[in-house]
Amino acid sequence: MNSIVLRKEIQRKIDQIKEAYILVGIPSYNNARTIGHVVKAVQAGFAKYFPDRKAVLVNSDGGSTDGTVEAVQNTGIEDYQSIVFTYRTEPVLKIATPYQGIPGKGSAFRTIFEIAEALSVKACAVVDSDLRSITPEWIELLLKPIVEENFDYVAPLYHRHKYDGTITNNVIYPLTRSLYGKRVRQPIGGDFGFSGRLANFYLTKDVWETDVAKYGIDIWMTTTAIANDFKVCQSFLGAKIHDPKDPGADLSAMLNQVVGAAFDLLETYTDIWKGVNGSEAVPTFGFQYAVGLDPITVNLDRMIERFRLGVKELSDIWKEIFPKEIMDFLRGVDTARDKFYIPDEIWVEIIYLFALAFNKKALNRIHLLKSLTPLYIGRIASFVIETWNSDAAEVESKIEKLCVIFEDKKPLLIKNWL
Repeated sequence: MNSIVLRKEIQRKIDQIKEAYILVGIPSYNNARTIGHVVKAVQAGFAKYFPDRKAVLVNSDGGSTDGTVEAVQNTGIEDYQSIVFTYRTEPVLKIATPYQGIPGKGSAFRTIFEIAEALSVKACAVVDSDLRSITPEWIELLLKPIVEENFDYVAPLYHRHKYDGTITNNVIYPLTRSLYGKRVRQPIGGDFGFSGRLANFYLTKDVWETDVAKYGIDIWMTTTAIANDFKVCQSFLGAKIHDPKDPGADLSAMLNQVVGAAFDLLETYTDIWKGVNGSEAVPTFGFQYAVGLDPITVNLDRMIERFRLGVKELSDIWKEIFPKEIMDFLRGVDTARDKFYIPDEIWVEIIYLFALAFNKKALNRIHLLKSLTPLYIGRIASFVIETWNSDAAEVESKIEKLCVIFEDKKPLLIKNWL
């Protein structure tokens, strides 16, 4: 296995830097339009909150052709005094490099982990390259719990539009919470802090030639940290603002990737999650405040139609997974918009039964995961209808109730697991 740090130009840079205290990585692919803002925010965060610490910014790029790497190299802050009242006593050092291996976010992260290990870094963070809402404070909030409180993993906590992050809200957060017993609200948020110790641990795992290297890295990082008993917390970062997406649009690729990764991890950590009952809160840092959020358009009619077509076309696959009661329910759902409804209890059983089918390998896993899409879209349509007039607090309360049902029905998974 060729290590990225053995490439001559990176090794020379590492030899010059020798070691660093903190590192922030920015994975990228054709993000020239937005990455300059992210780089400035990171540099300002270093200057404001870690002025006397040796800091490195690593851009791990997937072969951009739009000038992304050049934008990283050429972006700086001309007047630090406009942002902070003290000068940095240490310069901000940059490494911009194409990553090696399978194309994907996981390979980009691996490069960041290896550079962190080579530089004996104490605290690391990764942030998305297309963020519009990142501020210098994010760097403090992702790194200080590691530097000052000895946490190993800092998950992000955002305020999001009630119809943004539907995969997180309806599948990944409640599933991860019920399995591993920690209430990490954004397990696939995209922006994380982690200790050098945990980065080194990630590198020991034999996943870098698998699908984790292409996708699923976020849920893999969160689950690996929790399941291996690293010290986990979350930090409130404000709004996560990115290009808004219609939750009824074709999210099947992302759904299949993320859920597939979560199901894979069920097999890796069977002995851990089988012994977990209930869940507990994790420490939360940062001052929580109300934020303005971009509106999100929802096409309910299209979503309900996708569900209806799924029932018509995929019943032969589903009847291999579901008992007669659930098949009868799905066939009998009223698809009139004012009556369309998929209860939480049915939804939780659907997810657990898919996890069991994934584990048993009786069906082709790709076909299995793809057949989840119309059920998921139907579930989101039901969720949207039910919460149309609800405010953010009411929606969060509904998600909390869903999580409790996931926890209550977990014996279904344990009892039937091979």
